[in-house]
Amino acid sequence: MNVHAILAIYKFEMARTFRTVWQSIVSPVISTSLYFVVFGAAIGSRITEIEGVAYGAFIVPGLIMLTLLTQSTMNASFGIYFPRFTGTIYEILSAPVSAFEIACGYVGAAATKSIILGLIILATSWLFVPIQIAHPLWMIGFLVLTAVTFSLLGFIIGIWADGFEQLQIVPMLIIMPLTFLGGTFYSTHVLPPLWQKIALLNPVVYLVSGFRWSFFEVADVSPAISLGMTLVFLVACLAIIWWIFRTGYRLKK
Repeated sequence: MNVHAILAIYKFEMARTFRTVWQSIVSPVISTSLYFVVFGAAIGSRITEIEGVAYGAFIVPGLIMLTLLTQSTMNASFGIYFPRFTGTIYEILSAPVSAFEIACGYVGAAATKSIILGLIILATSWLFVPIQIAHPLWMIGFLVLTAVTFSLLGFIIGIWADGFEQLQIVPMLIIMPLTFLGGTFYSTHVLPPLWQKIALLNPVVYLVSGFRWSFFEVADVSPAISLGMTLVFLVACLAIIWWIFRTGYRLKK
């Protein structure tokens, strides 16, 4: 494995993040804080608890997951699309660097950015409500696994996209709505029985539920099922990326 190549790509992407720290770090944290203030104050005044957890604390895992999913996808998609847009991707492809090493560099940087954001938002939430993490190792593990998985998805989107507008389609029009409908601000147990079954078709439900369990031991579905669904999605993304480099899809003209 060419570790130097992976680190070169990784450091370049991380340096770009710190050059645009207001856009990459500060802006998402402020946006999530506003979600917390608006939903926590407006709805929290009417709903004091959900399944024995104060509403303000209950929505924290969902808000972290909302940021994690969107930022992982957007960071990774832009990271690989920009070299395609400028033509520098061909320099990377002609270098003695494997597809696995290229993906590791870009996906690793995107996942790192998202994890940093998630931890900052977690620290910020303590300014608003007291939070206790019942299973910190599970929380960290699930945070990393989700960030890597959706960074892989973003990597796929960045190769598929023909323009900057297409980069926004999946994060803004698919992932964000699914996150809002996936139990970010509520438990699916409060839904009517029919809608509870329909909600299980939303893959984000499993992500939010598993992550919330690590905080409060409260979940809409079994944590084992949440972990299994995430691993299935991870393997599917890895298979697609392998096929992309195998066939040269949108990389070779």
